[in-house]
Amino acid sequence: MNIPNISAAEWEVMKVLWRKSPITAQEVIDQLSEPMEWSPKTVKALINRLLKKGAIQFESRGRVYYYSPLVAEEDCIREERKTFLQRIYGGALSPMLAHFIQDEQLSKEEIEQLKKMLEEKR
Repeated sequence: MNIPNISAAEWEVMKVLWRKSPITAQEVIDQLSEPMEWSPKTVKALINRLLKKGAIQFESRGRVYYYSPLVAEEDCIREERKTFLQRIYGGALSPMLAHFIQDEQLSKEEIEQLKKMLEEKR
Protein backbone atom coordinates (compact mmCIF):
# COMPACT_ATOMS: atom_id res chain seq x y z
CA MET A 1 0.00 0.00 0.00
CA ASN A 2 1.20 3.49 -0.79
CA ILE A 3 1.53 5.52 2.41
CA PRO A 4 0.44 9.15 1.94
CA ASN A 5 2.57 12.07 3.06
CA ILE A 6 0.85 13.31 6.21
CA SER A 7 1.49 16.81 7.59
CA ALA A 8 2.10 17.51 11.28
CA ALA A 9 -1.45 18.84 11.73
CA GLU A 10 -2.92 15.84 9.92
CA TRP A 11 -0.96 13.56 12.27
CA GLU A 12 -2.98 14.96 15.16
CA VAL A 13 -6.22 13.91 13.47
CA MET A 14 -4.77 10.51 12.61
CA LYS A 15 -3.72 9.93 16.24
CA VAL A 16 -7.33 10.47 17.31
CA LEU A 17 -8.56 8.03 14.67
CA TRP A 18 -5.91 5.43 15.52
CA ARG A 19 -6.97 5.55 19.18
CA LYS A 20 -10.67 5.03 18.46
CA SER A 21 -12.59 4.63 15.26
CA PRO A 22 -14.93 4.83 13.55
CA ILE A 23 -15.87 8.21 15.02
CA THR A 24 -17.69 11.28 13.82
CA ALA A 25 -16.11 14.56 12.77
CA GLN A 26 -17.68 16.12 15.87
CA GLU A 27 -15.89 13.59 18.09
CA VAL A 28 -12.58 14.43 16.38
CA ILE A 29 -13.32 18.14 16.86
CA ASP A 30 -14.13 17.57 20.54
CA GLN A 31 -10.81 15.79 21.10
CA LEU A 32 -8.69 18.38 19.25
CA SER A 33 -10.39 21.73 19.79
CA GLU A 34 -9.04 22.35 23.29
CA PRO A 35 -5.48 20.99 23.22
CA MET A 36 -4.79 22.28 19.68
CA GLU A 37 -7.01 25.36 19.86
CA TRP A 38 -8.38 24.54 16.42
CA SER A 39 -11.76 25.64 15.15
CA PRO A 40 -14.24 23.03 13.91
CA LYS A 41 -13.64 24.37 10.39
CA THR A 42 -9.89 23.63 10.68
CA VAL A 43 -10.48 20.06 11.87
CA LYS A 44 -12.99 19.43 9.06
CA ALA A 45 -10.48 20.77 6.52
CA LEU A 46 -7.83 18.37 7.87
CA ILE A 47 -10.30 15.48 7.66
CA ASN A 48 -11.06 16.38 4.04
CA ARG A 49 -7.35 16.54 3.17
CA LEU A 50 -6.83 13.10 4.70
CA LEU A 51 -9.78 11.75 2.72
CA LYS A 52 -8.31 13.11 -0.54
CA LYS A 53 -4.94 11.56 0.30
CA GLY A 54 -6.54 8.18 0.91
CA ALA A 55 -5.38 8.04 4.52
CA ILE A 56 -8.90 7.75 5.94
CA GLN A 57 -12.33 6.62 4.84
CA PHE A 58 -15.87 7.36 5.89
CA GLU A 59 -19.08 5.46 6.22
CA SER A 60 -22.41 7.23 6.35
CA ARG A 61 -25.08 6.17 8.77
CA GLY A 62 -28.06 8.28 7.91
CA ARG A 63 -26.84 11.86 7.86
CA VAL A 64 -23.81 11.18 10.05
CA TYR A 65 -20.35 10.32 8.71
CA TYR A 66 -18.04 8.02 10.65
CA TYR A 67 -14.31 8.22 9.91
CA SER A 68 -11.64 5.57 10.28
CA PRO A 69 -8.03 5.20 9.13
CA LEU A 70 -7.07 3.32 5.98
CA VAL A 71 -3.38 3.27 6.90
CA ALA A 72 -1.90 1.68 10.01
CA GLU A 73 -0.08 3.85 12.52
CA GLU A 74 3.02 1.65 12.39
CA ASP A 75 3.16 1.92 8.58
CA CYS A 76 2.97 5.72 8.78
CA ILE A 77 5.66 5.84 11.47
CA ARG A 78 7.92 3.61 9.37
CA GLU A 79 7.41 5.80 6.28
CA GLU A 80 8.00 8.99 8.27
CA ARG A 81 11.19 7.52 9.74
CA LYS A 82 12.49 6.55 6.28
CA THR A 83 11.67 10.00 4.89
CA PHE A 84 13.39 11.73 7.82
CA LEU A 85 16.46 9.50 7.56
CA GLN A 86 16.77 10.14 3.81
CA ARG A 87 16.13 13.89 4.05
CA ILE A 88 18.43 14.66 6.99
CA TYR A 89 21.08 11.92 6.91
CA GLY A 90 21.09 10.84 3.26
CA GLY A 91 19.66 7.49 4.32
CA ALA A 92 22.60 6.63 6.60
CA LEU A 93 21.49 5.25 9.95
CA SER A 94 24.81 5.37 11.86
CA PRO A 95 25.24 9.18 11.82
CA MET A 96 21.68 9.65 13.00
CA LEU A 97 22.12 7.22 15.89
CA ALA A 98 25.43 8.86 16.79
CA HIS A 99 23.79 12.29 16.96
CA PHE A 100 20.94 11.04 19.12
CA ILE A 101 23.27 9.20 21.49
CA GLN A 102 25.62 12.17 21.83
CA ASP A 103 22.90 14.80 22.24
CA GLU A 104 20.46 13.01 24.55
CA GLN A 105 20.76 12.15 28.22
CA LEU A 106 20.32 8.38 28.45
CA SER A 107 19.58 6.49 31.66
CA LYS A 108 21.47 3.31 32.46
CA GLU A 109 18.31 1.37 31.65
CA GLU A 110 18.02 3.01 28.23
CA ILE A 111 21.69 2.27 27.50
CA GLU A 112 21.20 -1.37 28.46
CA GLN A 113 18.07 -1.56 26.31
CA LEU A 114 19.98 -0.14 23.32
CA LYS A 115 22.81 -2.65 23.87
CA LYS A 116 20.30 -5.49 23.99
CA MET A 117 18.61 -4.36 20.77
CA LEU A 118 21.97 -4.12 18.98
CA GLU A 119 22.99 -7.57 20.20
CA GLU A 120 19.69 -9.03 18.94
CA LYS A 121 20.31 -7.44 15.53
CA ARG A 122 23.63 -9.30 15.13
